[in-house]
Amino acid sequence: MHNSGIPRRTTLLAAAGVTAAASLTTTGLLASPAAAAPQPVGNDALKEALRRARARHRRLRTGRPSVNGWEMQNAADADGAVVTCAVPGTGLTVPLRMGDTETVLVHVVRRFHYEVDALGAGTGPGALAGWTAPSGVRDGARPESNLASGTAVVIRPGTYPPGVRDGFTGAQVLTIRDILADTEGVVRWGGDDRRPYEGLFYLDVPPGDARLGRVAAKIRSWNEAPGAGAGAVPDVSEASRRRRAERYR
Repeated sequence: MHNSGIPRRTTLLAAAGVTAAASLTTTGLLASPAAAAPQPVGNDALKEALRRARARHRRLRTGRPSVNGWEMQNAADADGAVVTCAVPGTGLTVPLRMGDTETVLVHVVRRFHYEVDALGAGTGPGALAGWTAPSGVRDGARPESNLASGTAVVIRPGTYPPGVRDGFTGAQVLTIRDILADTEGVVRWGGDDRRPYEGLFYLDVPPGDARLGRVAAKIRSWNEAPGAGAGAVPDVSEASRRRRAERYR
């Protein structure tokens, strides 16, 4: 989720150093005269670590939101909110905002892979795109800007270009509608936008929206249950599933 403070891992690591030293004293592991007193993390060292963490975090942040309200980030895999995630079953990875966003968008990609068109590693680096540097976003007012906040993915960017419709068959669109219904409106398909971008799928809720957490929890429960979630390959033409999908058009 959106994180406006110091990266949690930095604070935990600093705290762990102090806790570990205290633990060694109480358990007697440092009871010998040569190592009777553990060296605690000095206040100056801790302050310097926190200062560096704050500075690094400021460099990552832009202060500018993408269209869906999530803050754009200047880098991925740099102790910020955007990290490279594996997409199980595809052999692919994609940089996304970690946490609930990652859970939901990876589910969308996995179902697309299993039920619409396979995205195996053999399809090359152009099979999937995620986070994009803000400088690479041509128009911050378009849904593509959500890539810069780590809240969107593009499936086969070169195959389903912006502004072009009918890249999918009717049966494939039916499945895409069913996938979107899994997310209960949390994810929007670029194919439904006035200027279509059929390869684009993005969060359509702002930071703090309770629906995102609820849908992510549901998907995580599916991932832990045999025969549920991505890979189950349901009958998307079944009447009740089609009625459900229609609610999220």
